[in-house]
Amino acid sequence: MESDESRLIEIDGSFGEGGGQILRTALAFSAIFQRPLAVHHIRAKRKNPGLVHQHLTAVGALTQISAAKVEGARIGSQTLRFIPGQIRPGDYQFQIGTAGSVTLLLQALLPPLCLSQRDSRLTLLGGTHVPWSPPFHYVSEVLFPTLGLMGISVRGRIERWGWYPTGGGILEVDIKPSPYLKPISLLGRGPVKRICGISSISNLPKHVAERQRDEALKRIEKELKMDAEITVLYDAPSIGQGSFLFLRAESESAIAGFSALGKKGKPAEKVADEAVDSLRNYLKSDGCVDPHLADQLIPFLLLAKGYSSFTTTRITEHLLTNLWVVEHFSLLKILRSGEKGREGKIEFFNE
Repeated sequence: MESDESRLIEIDGSFGEGGGQILRTALAFSAIFQRPLAVHHIRAKRKNPGLVHQHLTAVGALTQISAAKVEGARIGSQTLRFIPGQIRPGDYQFQIGTAGSVTLLLQALLPPLCLSQRDSRLTLLGGTHVPWSPPFHYVSEVLFPTLGLMGISVRGRIERWGWYPTGGGILEVDIKPSPYLKPISLLGRGPVKRICGISSISNLPKHVAERQRDEALKRIEKELKMDAEITVLYDAPSIGQGSFLFLRAESESAIAGFSALGKKGKPAEKVADEAVDSLRNYLKSDGCVDPHLADQLIPFLLLAKGYSSFTTTRITEHLLTNLWVVEHFSLLKILRSGEKGREGKIEFFNE
């Protein structure tokens, strides 16, 4: 039997952007393949390098669900050693304690629990709609339905919204695992069938949500020559203040999502413009998968048997980082065409 040292996977946390995504993906795959992991130079390129509270929550959560042994799990640590055991599905509650993103935490927990032996329920407390992370509505209405094509059943409910900087959001996620992930091919999206969305606020004047909606509808009709349905949510339950616009484009073969967050001093029209600009750029391109979905699909496609592929409207640093991390854990053949910042295609050959 191989020793832990001979099976150890070593990851340089300063690769690419050198952010927390490297750690989350590496921890998830360490748990899935039960391979000891050592991560060095964690977040070395950040202004405050090393582990911060949000990353420690992810480490603690994966330690719990995989019965792992861990060294270096402390604030500011740039080195972590993680030795996982068996995945233990069940009911778990994890609290970040700040406005740290619960959806980023979910990125680390979802892949191993999707392959476990029993159902799981997660209650995650923290930020549900915060900068630099996918908002709840994106993972619920874009990621989860796409994973459904692979046989993964995930459902999410938002009990309370968590805005930056207050946090305090509550998200519940039900996961029904699948022993076999089906391959998918998302190469051409086909005609757009529907554009819909929500304009929501918490503890702000009603006109903020209405102005976000009206600006988005005006631009979609004028520039894209399409109709859209945008529902206004005036009282999203929250202990903080915030505003949010989410647009979902449903095509013949794909779902894509685009959003923007409000903040103090930022006009409601600017929030709408950011979301519509992202939607417009997607529709002007020939790719099938939007840039945010592309990097989030990588861990699941690596685990699917057979041939999987997708085209994306833009190859991002996050996508390249996730590809680099998963290649440490598998000899699976992965082909990439296209350069960073441009359209591209990813292919997985898992026989």
